[in-house]
Amino acid sequence: MVGMHYPRHWRPLFCLLLLTVLLGVRPARAAGTDPLAWPALTSLNRPWCFWWWPGSAVDTTNLTRSLERYQAAGLGGVHIIPIYGAKGAEADYIDYLSPRWLDMLRHTVTEAKRLDLGVDMTTGTGWCFGGPNVDDNDANANVVFTTCDLAPGQALTNTYDHAATQALIAYPAGGRAIDITDRLRADGTVAWSADYRPARVYAISQKPSGRMVKRAAPGGAGPMLNLIYPDAVTRWLQRYTDAFASYAGPKPRAQFQDSYEYISDWSPDFFARFEQLRGYPLQSELPALFDAGTNELALRVRADYRETVSDIMANDSLPRWVNWSHEHGFLTRDQAHGSPGNLLDIYADADIPETEMFHLDRNKLVSKFASSAAHVAGHQLTAAETGTWLAEHFTETLADLKYLADDMFLSGINHIFYHGNCYSPDEAGWPGWLFYASTEMNPRNSIWHDVPALNTYIARCQSILQSGHPDNDILLYWPISDYWMQPGDTLLPHFTVKAGDWLDRQPLGTAARQLWNLGYSFDYVSDLQLSKSQVVDGRIQMPGASYRAIVVPVCQYIPLATMENLSLLAGAGVTVIFEKQLPPDLPGLTELAENRAALKVLTNGLPAEVRIGEISGQLAAANVPRETLADAGLSFVRRTANNGWNYFIANRGTNDVAGWITLARTGTWAALLDPLTGRTGAAAFRRAGDHEEIYLDLPAGTSQIVRLVTGPLPANASAWDYWRTNGPATPLTGDWHVTFVQGGPVLPADFTTATLGSWTTLGDTNTQCFAGSARYTIHFDAPAGATTCWLDLGDVRQSARVRVNGIDYGTLLAPPFRVAVSHLKPTDNLLEVEITNVSANRIRDLDRRGVSWKTMGDIGIVNVDYQPFNAAAWPLAPSGLLGPATLTPIAAATP
Repeated sequence: MVGMHYPRHWRPLFCLLLLTVLLGVRPARAAGTDPLAWPALTSLNRPWCFWWWPGSAVDTTNLTRSLERYQAAGLGGVHIIPIYGAKGAEADYIDYLSPRWLDMLRHTVTEAKRLDLGVDMTTGTGWCFGGPNVDDNDANANVVFTTCDLAPGQALTNTYDHAATQALIAYPAGGRAIDITDRLRADGTVAWSADYRPARVYAISQKPSGRMVKRAAPGGAGPMLNLIYPDAVTRWLQRYTDAFASYAGPKPRAQFQDSYEYISDWSPDFFARFEQLRGYPLQSELPALFDAGTNELALRVRADYRETVSDIMANDSLPRWVNWSHEHGFLTRDQAHGSPGNLLDIYADADIPETEMFHLDRNKLVSKFASSAAHVAGHQLTAAETGTWLAEHFTETLADLKYLADDMFLSGINHIFYHGNCYSPDEAGWPGWLFYASTEMNPRNSIWHDVPALNTYIARCQSILQSGHPDNDILLYWPISDYWMQPGDTLLPHFTVKAGDWLDRQPLGTAARQLWNLGYSFDYVSDLQLSKSQVVDGRIQMPGASYRAIVVPVCQYIPLATMENLSLLAGAGVTVIFEKQLPPDLPGLTELAENRAALKVLTNGLPAEVRIGEISGQLAAANVPRETLADAGLSFVRRTANNGWNYFIANRGTNDVAGWITLARTGTWAALLDPLTGRTGAAAFRRAGDHEEIYLDLPAGTSQIVRLVTGPLPANASAWDYWRTNGPATPLTGDWHVTFVQGGPVLPADFTTATLGSWTTLGDTNTQCFAGSARYTIHFDAPAGATTCWLDLGDVRQSARVRVNGIDYGTLLAPPFRVAVSHLKPTDNLLEVEITNVSANRIRDLDRRGVSWKTMGDIGIVNVDYQPFNAAAWPLAPSGLLGPATLTPIAAATP
């Protein structure tokens, strides 16, 4: 494959073929022929994990040991990121891409394949792209401009750096720009004088921003790369070409780029690229470019500048990395957020677009940009960095991660990457080597004990969400030109994961929220993506999906080519909705007068399928369906299946939802699948007027897969058990015997209690610093006449494995900590509950005693506010089974 280049429209097919070769799975596989059966789980379905290599101080024994633990816990793969090292381990550091480092990579990928695990790697160390082979010319750069005012007839006496000066432009008062760059002599003087008018001279150069690769590993330090300069990308990639030329082992699946955190707004060839893309020389409008005011010329020139930066990154710089990866047998994962460019176009460049939710910035409408790009472009997978600063270190629970995964699924994500896991040799002790900004998803953290249950939950969900195709009805156009035309002190805006920074301030954000709340399914679409649309059977056909309608939020500016595309779509029968008004103007400066005239002609002759008005009313008038389950507070993702549709439905509200739900798609019956327990069954299903309804019972915080089937109901299909209470709740009373079974720093002594509460209240210092698991056992009698009951454990800190009379009822990760238990005896039933807490109290104890455990270099270990981490003042975290525990008789009932 070396030397071959792949057209962009081939990439979805290439991605599927390469994914099949690298992982031995079919990413677009049907979700199973039996609607009541879960698909066989693969490594691709299971969650993967960021895996930091501190100082790359890894060894084959601990690499194998770690991978075996990850596989046993149900992970599907790892993503290698070399970072700064641990203090005291300097002698073991390995330079990135050195022969020894490549040996460690070969060992890792070989062992991972043996264990049926996938491996990805960052193209670099830490983040972002960059390193020691990036010089000042290729480093991310800022434009430097100086001005000199001349009186009429005055000679220019300033001197300039001949090698660094990219342009020297004079602007006579009331006249056109004069390019005097060729008047600059080798000694820095300029042979030019103003004529009879005063003039201002602009000198343009650039300087490195100073932004270096963050958290770099040995052999990876250096300036960040300039992604506005495609030739820099080519030169930077040569280091990887050379390194892999001598690499004889199996390769990782994919190369990865982390979020855009560059400080860059210029490049050595920017003037030439601007003129090529916009059709006029930027040198003629430098006063407007550097004017932060609101005059129209300045806004238009800045819009053209911003669009040019976006075009360079999306259509040249990132594709060079993607093409290089394909040529060398890799897929690509890319986090476009943070970029000043069009996120939809940049996400779509990669085979696997990737989003993230950072600490409290958890906006599903932002994460949908990554999944929308994947859906529109035809990429089967959308990944998510999951768990970054989810909460303070060692306080994150599996429930927190479960809810975050649900938010990701609702955003269209189907490839979870925990953030994450730090390699640590066993010799490092507890808590080992740690990364400063992650949920510590590693075997040393106490929550790891019940991670297999969470991993299985995610794998089941993703086995459905990775199958079929997205099934969204609406394309929501991003009128990015309105954003390009905004005034501001900074040349470039940045589209971060913080919706408040940009999305919430645009009509796009308002429109997206309205569609979401009303239950309309949609994907965002860009101008470039719309240019690739076709109409097939009255629907908008994009490379990856088809849509019934397109919605254009309120906007002032729209490119002429986009307006022409929308008119063509409407003329072919597609519903095109403009919110409240037609866009009255065009962005930018290129051929403005001619294009304005063309826009006027176009808007005066739009087809009848163009609708103007309020979004919800126009969608209803056009018979675009919505999922009314949103009215009940439920959220959903819908995908096609080989015999119907698959829905992931989550109750992310605070109220329980139980009742008949109408779905926008029609079928002959529906299967319910609980990804947390694995339970399946045929849903209660009925015809109501011109639509079908199913009965759902979703307590707050829970989720379910609904498979709407168009074929016949199998004769042997078992019905879903809808449990209804059949008597009052009865407290579980008696003596609870508690035994600490695993964890540390030491196992506390066993105890017996008749009153449930936190084990930290016992007055035993061992329990107050303990992180791990304790088994609670109690003998109980069933409520009179009851053989099946809800067992409700009440308050659990933080997860619980449940066994009754030797029957395993699974692991409870989140409220409600309730499970239906059956085959109860009238007397002498045995309940065993194994409770696992978080590691907060153990870390608190270390800091209270002044134990030196923060061994990492660079930033070390910090808290969520990036301040030095110290848990000594933390209150004790409640731990164990707090109750009250009750039994409530239940019976299966038909709704």
